[in-house]
Amino acid sequence: MSDNHLKKQRIAKIQSLKEMGIDPFANAFQRSATFEELQTKHKILPAGESSEGEVRIAGRIRAIRNSYMFIVLQDHTASIQVFCSKEMQEKLKDFLPLLDVGDILGVFGNIRRTPRGELTVDASAFQILTKSLATLPEKYHGLEDVETRYRKRYLDLIMNDEAKKRFLVRSRCIQAIRSWLLEKDFLEVETPMLHTLAGGAVAKPFVTHHNTLDCNLYLRIAPELYLKKLIIGGLSDKVFEMNRCFRNEGVSSRHNPEFTTIELYQAYANYHDIMDLTENMMSDVVQKVCGQKEITYQGQKISFSSPWKRISMLDSIQEVTGINFEDHMDLQEAHSAAKSLGVNSLASEWGKVVADVFDSVVEHTLIQPTHITDLPVAVSPLSKKHPEAPHLTERFETFMAGFEVANAFSELSDPIDQLERFQKKSDGDDHLPDLDFVEALEYGMPPTGGMGLGIDRFVMLLSDAPSIRDVIAFPTLKPIK
Repeated sequence: MSDNHLKKQRIAKIQSLKEMGIDPFANAFQRSATFEELQTKHKILPAGESSEGEVRIAGRIRAIRNSYMFIVLQDHTASIQVFCSKEMQEKLKDFLPLLDVGDILGVFGNIRRTPRGELTVDASAFQILTKSLATLPEKYHGLEDVETRYRKRYLDLIMNDEAKKRFLVRSRCIQAIRSWLLEKDFLEVETPMLHTLAGGAVAKPFVTHHNTLDCNLYLRIAPELYLKKLIIGGLSDKVFEMNRCFRNEGVSSRHNPEFTTIELYQAYANYHDIMDLTENMMSDVVQKVCGQKEITYQGQKISFSSPWKRISMLDSIQEVTGINFEDHMDLQEAHSAAKSLGVNSLASEWGKVVADVFDSVVEHTLIQPTHITDLPVAVSPLSKKHPEAPHLTERFETFMAGFEVANAFSELSDPIDQLERFQKKSDGDDHLPDLDFVEALEYGMPPTGGMGLGIDRFVMLLSDAPSIRDVIAFPTLKPIK
């Protein structure tokens, strides 16, 4: 039977309900408990016993068995069985056939545990709360098509407990990070999502146009420059923002055009301090969300217990390949060394060649939490230079499961150096030097450490999700024409 024919049948049932004086789309329903609360409250109720007192429950019908004798309801916490006696079936013989799997139903009744041990509500009355028109996928196979799961997340959540659990993990993760930072006296702030310049990171921006101001604006790539202005202004020595960023670049299992990050800045700190903070925060959040500091991600055990490995980018390359790129500081030599490793870099600077080699040869080997430190200046336009190696910066990136989850550095506070780097990195209209930020630096920013953490990737790890699309409720997808 086609979906269109089934839909027509359900529309006819709506009309029948209305003719019986029943509103198939109720305004409200006062529940006495969720299904999980009932399971917990009556955990020790013996098999064959009943509990006194009426309950009022509501949920979506997931199964109808034995001519409406048993109806399985699902709410956001769990499932529960409803029993409809023969007397009730006879009394409601005109009403019950108008129910379908997918409808949202209110039930009044008493709690008992069946001789087989299943908690059950003995129904004394029903109230249809929402009549569904669309047919749910077949229960035992769930919603298997990945594309449909992303496009129709509401259906994915109805059919797949795994999807619901991942988004609950996401919510708990965000709450735990926020609580951790607030306990450490960080101030939560908000900064603009629309920027007059594309800044804060090197990436391709989304461009929009403001009609009244008659100017182009950019969806923010990162909130970094605004947050550092708050540090300069002395609003607080510690600030953070958790919100969306947008990059008009590729889509993959680890990249979505809009994504959630947390960025934090701490005055009078450097990248070593922020490294400690990052490690402690992530470790404590994993303990809070998962109940332990070891997780399994895609079959690999990952331990968040301290200490995490700390190694410079150059040393990590040498550890994997045996090649020390500081022996190949000449650009041509660096290209030759990269080529010997199978990396055909087109970069025009030594530091970018090093970064290309790391991305190709080292990154995927970093399974346990690892801080990669001292990145080249060429790929770190906002980082303070390393005092003992001016071609490097006081920067680290945190990797685990073979991909990056955090990026941090001692913030560049020299306005002259910052302007020179902005001018060097200028890329047409999209990446003009942010002279307003340079002017803010001229008033003096205290030594500051900053860090950005990708919430989506972190949640991927904690929920064992293979793709970033599994942890973003509504990922960006190409429209269906």
